[in-house]
Amino acid sequence: MILIDTIFINNGGGKILLDYLYDVLGAIPKHKIIMLIDHRIKSEYSLKKDGDIEFIFLKGLTERNNFYKKNATKFNTILCFGNIPPNIRTDAKVYTYFHQPMYLNIPKEFSTLEKIKFKLKIFILNSYKNNTDFWLVQSLFIKDELQKKFKLPEKAVKKLPFYPPFKDEKTYQRIPNTFLYVSNANPHKNHFRLIDAFCQYYNQQKKGELTLTVNHTFPEVVKYIEKKVKEGYPINNIGFIYREDLYRYYHTHEYLIFPSLAESYGLGIIEAIENGCKVLGADLPYMHEICVPTLSFDPLQTNEIFKCLMKTGEADNLPFSKPKTRNQIDELIKLLTSNEN
Repeated sequence: MILIDTIFINNGGGKILLDYLYDVLGAIPKHKIIMLIDHRIKSEYSLKKDGDIEFIFLKGLTERNNFYKKNATKFNTILCFGNIPPNIRTDAKVYTYFHQPMYLNIPKEFSTLEKIKFKLKIFILNSYKNNTDFWLVQSLFIKDELQKKFKLPEKAVKKLPFYPPFKDEKTYQRIPNTFLYVSNANPHKNHFRLIDAFCQYYNQQKKGELTLTVNHTFPEVVKYIEKKVKEGYPINNIGFIYREDLYRYYHTHEYLIFPSLAESYGLGIIEAIENGCKVLGADLPYMHEICVPTLSFDPLQTNEIFKCLMKTGEADNLPFSKPKTRNQIDELIKLLTSNEN
């Protein structure tokens, strides 16, 4: 029997990967699969339920720990798809998918409360780290940093990125001088510098439009965007958007601009490239591992982001960005099912 533990996944890029993983797992015959699901997405996943995959909805770390204490001997394979291994050692083959760069280096932009929360999570991960057989990561950069941070042997960490393809094939008109940033607005996502740089660019060029996807769980960023809009800057904040609706935005914008200070992978970068956007990316290791960006910039300097935006109007026929990664979902499924035979 296979256990897929996704108790810490309920939004963002992790949720996109979870939905894709569920779809792929549902197509696997002859395997009994149980999924631990965050209670916050119970209403959504209750609708997905079919006869092949059983859902168990749990609330928080305590309920998760109790589940393992009661059921540790039932499984041949466990995938912890949320950075944290089980709280006890089991006889199962355990894989932990790690995709949270803030566990490796807490950004200084975080508030004191956020820093305390992540330090607690790091402590828990460090306490449980010996309860997994392998760590799965999305990039070599994260692999190296994870090994160093938690003193893991190299053979215990495997690079195994995966991501869902887009299926929409509608045709849209791409609009020149348009910039898109698909991201929530956690502090490390660097929205304030990007907005200031775009406003500086617009003051110079009197053209262009910036589209953001910031929902109201980030009120400070939302208020700042609204302030800039009232001042006359063409910033379009579309808020939370379902992935199936993103296709239109990728196909109507010329550039994806990605100033994030930390990423385990950067799903939006791959999506944008596959849908024809040129990428203006932070000059950081995660960016250069996942793609060859059209242009890059120092994300810690507002003026450098501004200069990058200016370059888009100074050069004709800027090169398209090139991906440097591939979808390895088949290899992941093979790992999960190899102990079931």
